[in-house]
Amino acid sequence: MRTSGILLHISSLPSEHGIGTFGKEAYRFVDFLAKAGQAYWQILPIGITSYGDSPYQSFSSFAGNPYFIDPDLLIKEGYLEKADVAGLDFGSDRDKVDFGKLYAGRYKMLRRAAARFKKAVPEDYAAFCRENGAWLEGFALFMAIKNEAGGASWQKWEKGLKTREKAALEAAKKRLADEIEFYRIIEYLFFKQWFELKAYAGKKGIKIIGDLPIYVSLDSADVWENPEDFELDEKLAPKRVAGCPPDGFSADGQRWGNPLYNWKKMQREGFPWWCRRAAFSRKIFDVIRIDHFRGFEAYWAIPAADKTAKGGAWVKGPGYALFEALEAKLGHLPVIAEDLGFLTEGVKELLQKTGFPGMKVLEFAFDPEGDSDYLPHNIGKNSVAYIGTHDNEPALLWLEKSPKATAEFAKSYMHLTKEEGYNWGFIRTLMACPADTAIMQMQDILALSEGARMNTPAKESGNWAWRVRPECINDWLAEIIYKKTALYRRLPESLKQKKAGKEVK
Repeated sequence: MRTSGILLHISSLPSEHGIGTFGKEAYRFVDFLAKAGQAYWQILPIGITSYGDSPYQSFSSFAGNPYFIDPDLLIKEGYLEKADVAGLDFGSDRDKVDFGKLYAGRYKMLRRAAARFKKAVPEDYAAFCRENGAWLEGFALFMAIKNEAGGASWQKWEKGLKTREKAALEAAKKRLADEIEFYRIIEYLFFKQWFELKAYAGKKGIKIIGDLPIYVSLDSADVWENPEDFELDEKLAPKRVAGCPPDGFSADGQRWGNPLYNWKKMQREGFPWWCRRAAFSRKIFDVIRIDHFRGFEAYWAIPAADKTAKGGAWVKGPGYALFEALEAKLGHLPVIAEDLGFLTEGVKELLQKTGFPGMKVLEFAFDPEGDSDYLPHNIGKNSVAYIGTHDNEPALLWLEKSPKATAEFAKSYMHLTKEEGYNWGFIRTLMACPADTAIMQMQDILALSEGARMNTPAKESGNWAWRVRPECINDWLAEIIYKKTALYRRLPESLKQKKAGKEVK
């Protein structure tokens, strides 16, 4: 079935509180998607972010980002008063997130909410803590110790805590009991608001595509609790780290710095950590986009001492054995495989064996001298097509910065005209292509260019900050998108039935 959706991260939503949240603007965006005839809302990872503010570098692969907890909903639920929020500065730029101000003010607000929470604990709080205890307890302890250590990485903690000696951990649990409880509370508040929003989206016929990064941060509860699952030496430092080789984004490649998995050990045990992680992702999302899928076939391993990625080498990954184990344990997983990058026959075979749809990006298509797999006439049905992803330039900026021959080929192939609007020409081509699913970035719908890019790979700062203005999400725009979605036969089945005059129950 042909469908479509829109990519817009939670952080990019409008709000009066410095960053997008699970509040009224998120619900309004769901309404917008439904009016626009969309089937999907794609977001980026929603985990708690660490230094650099990247959603792909988190202190936990399970815990949610406290920044997304909506202050107005906390006021409505009695955990805050308006005065608790009014005096805090979360940043005033409607177009950009100010992560520094958020960090300074958000936790003050959440601590006030947690203090009131303790006075009237909800009935389902104990069940939440029990059901999520496998990750929640370790995460809460990790964050409490980290705060006590002034934010230092766990690798710099005192030996007993770094190596998880029982006596040191028990002493920390007693000493930091209040701080541990604080992190349990904010995770409860996060997931309460998230699941309410997800349920609302479901009632409107919108499925959430969520992101599962292949790697986890070195400074995370995941690695601290499970060091044997990663390539660490006797001092618990990484032997090799993740990244990707030199490419069009960077002549030095990209040194992400994430620790690599001890795949042999994981496979011997049946991949239990991955099974828990995939099960959790299936619970919180409707569809899971697995980031850097090619890394499961082979991954770029960089000596930890190297400053760039150039000295890395390809190493065989777990391959189909991982996905076979996941399916045996969890059944069929609704997955989109982010199979971009250097694709070997092995990667293509793995994708075919899993049956997962891969990704096709129009911005990668227009080599004037070649016949790219990303050109619309080469895109297969079992694909998810994009103009660009969060790592790419908005379409108009890409067109402006591309070599002249590339831009001219793109304009000719897609019949781009100023009268139609270059961005709408891209969208028309995307929606018409054979892929079962087409995902539009909100930046391209709004014809944005410079300053609207979400992330520039290998750029150390200034990423992840773009926000959409509230007036841009409106019924007029929804109607335009609806007509294009209907024209290219991508309306959800429920809307097709309504259009045919059938009652949908």
